[in-house]
Amino acid sequence: MEKVTKKFGLLGRKLGHSFSEKFFTAYFKERSIDASYVNYEMDSIDEVKEIFKQDLTGLNVTVPYKEAVIPFLDELSPEAIAIGAVNVIKFQEGKRIGYNSDAFGFHQSIKPFLLNVHERALILGTGGASKAVKYVFQQIGLDVIQISRMPLGEKEFGYEEINEHMVRACKVVVNCTPVGMHPDTNACIPFPFEFLTSEHLVVDLIYNPEKTVFLQRSEQHGAVILNGSSMLKEQALRAWEIWNS
Repeated sequence: MEKVTKKFGLLGRKLGHSFSEKFFTAYFKERSIDASYVNYEMDSIDEVKEIFKQDLTGLNVTVPYKEAVIPFLDELSPEAIAIGAVNVIKFQEGKRIGYNSDAFGFHQSIKPFLLNVHERALILGTGGASKAVKYVFQQIGLDVIQISRMPLGEKEFGYEEINEHMVRACKVVVNCTPVGMHPDTNACIPFPFEFLTSEHLVVDLIYNPEKTVFLQRSEQHGAVILNGSSMLKEQALRAWEIWNS
């Protein structure tokens, strides 16, 4: 049996739901690419030191390590610096370089759905994924309000502060939290769904299940809904480009 020349993988805490391993394993097989893809579950970011000792070509990074991994890297791309989160690592000439393909993936996924009425966005969550989403909205000129369990910034509010005026003003709503993700599929972010309209675009970055309770309830109130599956495919293909550039 020939030695696999390229080794890739995913860093995260709980990876039973992971899309990346299935996607890349199938991608390599379909194109006869001599490579493997492995899930690396870590209870602590410090475990990354041992993983980095392996002969790796590239890694993806998922929750909750998109920000925590940064101090373990040698360089960051300009976009990763601007966003403040990394979901792609490239190993090149002895260096570990951090990139962000989430922003590209998110932008590609929402482009067909954006209309003139979408001038402001409400982002639920302030973790690594939300940073990429916020970056995209700011790049395309949308005002952003963020909702957090511990609001700190000028345009950050608590979940209990979401009101009719806020929802009516923000015609794009994005859930960047893991609430409602498999296996806890009955969970739902506290949100005043009754203020949604047919002009609203509601996005949930979760892809398992395909339609979270959050998206179901948004759809019941007339909103256009979108899950995270198209973003995932786009960011994965962008990661492949980064590793091979």
